[in-house]
Amino acid sequence: MPRPEVLERIKTAESEADEIIAEAEADRDERIEEARREAEEIRSDAEAEADEYEAERLAEAREEIEAEREELVEEGRAERKELVASAEENADEAVEYAISQFEEAVNAQT
Repeated sequence: MPRPEVLERIKTAESEADEIIAEAEADRDERIEEARREAEEIRSDAEAEADEYEAERLAEAREEIEAEREELVEEGRAERKELVASAEENADEAVEYAISQFEEAVNAQT
């Protein structure tokens, strides 16, 4: 094979190799960009899911707190009623005791 033909074939092979390399690099760049897009989408989805979970847990916690608050308020009301009833039962005795103490003090002065 004559020398010019060999050189031409080498140039052609080198040109084809350069094209193959350029295509491979472009394909690699596309794949990297696609992977980055997918990673960003996954991260975004995970953030949205985490936000949703946080909102659900916050709502559940608020419901639990409200239920506990209502229970405590109801217990307080029941205890108050018991105390009022007990005080009303003891009111007559307390009045009688106070009067007797007052009478004793008055009698002690006279």
